[in-house]
Amino acid sequence: MSHSLSCTDLFFAWPDGDVLFDGLSFVAGPVRSGLVGRNGTGKSTLLRLIAGRLKPQRGTVRVQGELGYLPQDLTLDTSLRVDQALGIDAIRRAITAIESGDASEENFAIVGDEWDADERAEALLGKLGLGSIGLDRSVGELSGGETILLGLAAELLRRPDVLLLDEPTNNLDLRARQHLYDAVDQFRGALLIVSHDRELLDRVDQIGDLRKGGITWYGGNLSAYEEAVAIEQEAAERMVRAAESDLRKQKKDLIEARMKSDQRQARGQRAFEKGGIPKIVAGNLKRNAQVSAAKHVGMHSDRLESAQDALTDAEAKVHDDETIRVDLPKTAVPAGRVVLRLEEHPLRTGALVDLEIRGPERIALTGPNGAGKTTLLQSITSDSLPLVPFRYLPQRLDLLRDDLSIVDNVGLLAPAIENQDRRSRLARFLFRGRSADQLVSTLSGGERFRATLAALLLAEPPPQLLMLDEPTNNLDLASVAQLKGALASYQGALVVASHDLPFLRDIGITRWLEQTPESLETIDPL
Repeated sequence: MSHSLSCTDLFFAWPDGDVLFDGLSFVAGPVRSGLVGRNGTGKSTLLRLIAGRLKPQRGTVRVQGELGYLPQDLTLDTSLRVDQALGIDAIRRAITAIESGDASEENFAIVGDEWDADERAEALLGKLGLGSIGLDRSVGELSGGETILLGLAAELLRRPDVLLLDEPTNNLDLRARQHLYDAVDQFRGALLIVSHDRELLDRVDQIGDLRKGGITWYGGNLSAYEEAVAIEQEAAERMVRAAESDLRKQKKDLIEARMKSDQRQARGQRAFEKGGIPKIVAGNLKRNAQVSAAKHVGMHSDRLESAQDALTDAEAKVHDDETIRVDLPKTAVPAGRVVLRLEEHPLRTGALVDLEIRGPERIALTGPNGAGKTTLLQSITSDSLPLVPFRYLPQRLDLLRDDLSIVDNVGLLAPAIENQDRRSRLARFLFRGRSADQLVSTLSGGERFRATLAALLLAEPPPQLLMLDEPTNNLDLASVAQLKGALASYQGALVVASHDLPFLRDIGITRWLEQTPESLETIDPL
């Protein structure tokens, strides 16, 4: 059987009436498929519809084969044992009972063909880097990254034919990500992945671009998709320019046609007034001229309408994935100036470290989950250790007040800046006009991130040291591109804690630090 999933004429709207999908249809065959799109386009919602966690108001979802689903917001009961989370605890108890002499029909029915459940589970956990956790260990003892991998193991143990993964590498450190990449490479079946992880998306066979309620498929991985889209966008922009040129021409022709019509009528009227033309003949000539002029003007009006339609169609093909470009000269730091000095600074484990950052250095802070990177940044912030004005962007994006608008939140951090100036600066972060008046509580994840970043960079005094904690988590590819654009304009010192290697490489990291529970060491670029 060819394992696949399909959606036909799918309609889904939220209770407030906001329509997400109207007539969505697609088929994903037995290949590795990546699904990309802006935050808020419905990628995670689509996976929940396919998995049966949500019900569409119209249309059908069909899955050929066993379905597995790893949600983005995976939570496991911390009181469970690992074997319970894997779903094999009943099988293990039945095997133990049989081996102890209880050869009941019920126990054999529970075991079925799963006599090697322990061995399969331990082998799979080993492949995912969880070989040391043990089946009898409590889930509550695992880190967040280990919990995600355990959830993946639970799905893979069921031998799914179709597997849905929603942002599976979020909160995974580099080693855990590599284990997940290997699992994706080895999966045989229909795999649909929602992700912004470039390395993961470069391992798929096709990319689906979810935009305006529809999916356009591109063969190849993320790099091939971006190349194809770039070519499409270049052609679309040429079409827009050609359509704009034709529209200007048709407007000019229509104006000229109306002027000529008016001039002919004026000449006829003057000739009639001078006499020499019988009244009945003049009337016929006037009517014929009016009909001819109307046809001529009507022809140009039709051409103008067609030109306007052509421009509208051409503009619809141009993506609106704008990038942030801002000028932040006040954030500049002289090359030799010390912006942060740590001397025997305690890590979470009590180990002491030294660190000095000078001038506009760009530091990547890497290390395994649980090493204490977030704790280190929080301690630097809470103790006000930097020697220059600084700002910290936490993972939780909880710096802004939900009950205030974006522009009012900026006002809290930059009270001396006039309201109109704040709005002008926010426009550079793509919050133009009335969009700057949105309440923070109503923003999507990507919008909230952009608003928080804008507030930090526009704060007074301008930050000469910016610390970011896993900034690309939960950002779509367009938002990551916007962040790169903003950081390209930032002239201060930068410290970024992240596992996103492509992002770190793209923002011009000058020094790489690896943190463990016991140390903070400079390493060679990865």
